[in-house]
Amino acid sequence: MRSELFSKDNLEKESTQPGLRLQNSKLLKAELNGDFMARQGSMVAYQGQVQFEALGSGGIGKFIKQKLTGEGVPLMRIRGQGDVFLAERAADIHLIDLEQGDALSINGANVLAFDSTLQYDVRMTSGGAGMMSNAGLFNCVFTGYGRIAVTTKGTPVVLTVDQPTYVDPQAAICWSANLQTGFHRAEQLGLGTLIGRTTGERFTMSFAGQGFVVVQPSEETTHGLAGAGGGGQQQGGGILGNLLGN
Repeated sequence: MRSELFSKDNLEKESTQPGLRLQNSKLLKAELNGDFMARQGSMVAYQGQVQFEALGSGGIGKFIKQKLTGEGVPLMRIRGQGDVFLAERAADIHLIDLEQGDALSINGANVLAFDSTLQYDVRMTSGGAGMMSNAGLFNCVFTGYGRIAVTTKGTPVVLTVDQPTYVDPQAAICWSANLQTGFHRAEQLGLGTLIGRTTGERFTMSFAGQGFVVVQPSEETTHGLAGAGGGGQQQGGGILGNLLGN
């Protein structure tokens, strides 16, 4: 049997070292000898002796925060020995290695998988960055030593923050956790606004300090930067609605 489908570019990539690595730009391969954490429902194939354990948002404290804020990462623990392949709606996948002392603030909807050596928590975004937008007031902050796989819709740009920087909240993927964030009115109020004319760019997230912010070429509505809904489709109703919804 012959086909370009069977070219070496599409064959499974092998490695002697366990861990998370890219099979290709849209498919993550975990060479498993132990355990790691992944977004629920992201597994597309596996080989070997592998077990999957649902964790909700990663503990009772994070579960409560997710219910109160509508934010978090719906997780599963994957353990055993073998190869596991993960994807999220054919999104582009990028690997980030954190070292001791690093802290990464990230939209939870863009978390695909991470080493179990990493810790994360749901924290309030400083400056009320989401108060006047769809970005939300909370975000996931990862610390520790290990690798995390994040997704973007399209090829992102990494902006160096060494001057005031403004990003559409729906396009911001992750940023240095030490940055100061806030919100900025991008559109000036006037007669046009009062009669319904708008640029579509009323508010942006502002970043100040020294660090970076990763921006995707998409402005998907996620109803909160931590995006617990696996694509961001959530029902309204506020805190009580989220808390009592399940």
